[in-house]
Amino acid sequence: MNHPLHKVIAQTEQVILGKPRQIRLALTCLLARGHLLIEDLPGVGKTTLAHVLAKTLGLQFQRIQFTSDMLPSDILGVSIFQRDSGDFKFHAGPIFAQMILADEVNRATPKTQSALLEAMEEQQVTSEGETRPLPAPFFVIATQNPSNQIGTFPLPESQLDRFLMRIQLGYPDAQAERGLLSGVDRRDIVANLTPQIGVAELQGLQQQARQVFVAPALLDYVQAILRHTRESARYTHGLSPRAGLSLLAAARAWALLDGRDAVSPEDIQAVLPGVAGHRLQSIQDTQNSAGDQLARELIEAVAIP
Repeated sequence: MNHPLHKVIAQTEQVILGKPRQIRLALTCLLARGHLLIEDLPGVGKTTLAHVLAKTLGLQFQRIQFTSDMLPSDILGVSIFQRDSGDFKFHAGPIFAQMILADEVNRATPKTQSALLEAMEEQQVTSEGETRPLPAPFFVIATQNPSNQIGTFPLPESQLDRFLMRIQLGYPDAQAERGLLSGVDRRDIVANLTPQIGVAELQGLQQQARQVFVAPALLDYVQAILRHTRESARYTHGLSPRAGLSLLAAARAWALLDGRDAVSPEDIQAVLPGVAGHRLQSIQDTQNSAGDQLARELIEAVAIP
């Protein structure tokens, strides 16, 4: 790996112990200009990962704690009448930052969730008839607890599709957990982190990721994956063309992380569970809890050209 992000990965791994693959997937999502959904139990490091990435990448950061009584204006901002001037002044909400941590997004009502996801999709906010662009780069890490927990509003399929990738952190292994238990408080470590890359350099890497070469044979491979999900009786519905574009964007970014300028079949397979897991649903499992396993089955079912 011979590019500036090796310092980002190294510093992040000093805080998030034992999760090198998840760190790489999160950076892949950022390089591909997508948004990331982390679904897992409370206390496994979802929030810490977002803080570390923001500090390490030198991005302006805002955390939004979602609750059941939150309104869209709490995220986007609101126009307030100014008595002295006689007009309205827009007060920007926390969405106007380069990296957003949408913490426990499934605890908010669908109306509030939609306000966030519209901003993610459009990269802008419209209020009082005026459109305001969001900062660049703009990256959302949303966390959600498992949908069987009390007080959650699961994201519908159309909104899940707005996230380029979904990952899970899971429990740490014994060695990583021992390091957490015996080491310095993670919050103290995060407070002392320094940026390892500049915003302009990060945007340049995002542009490079879009230019990574994909051979026609690999386009055939992606199409074969999409076709298999549409023709198989295993799934309630197949992957959309947008899912195919997301898969290619993530594979390009994964290849760039390895310092390569061309995508390999292994790159597609590496990102497939993260890209397709939340978009696939088994006919037997309406909760989409086995999406990652369904994606892994795709790797075995579809031959590489």
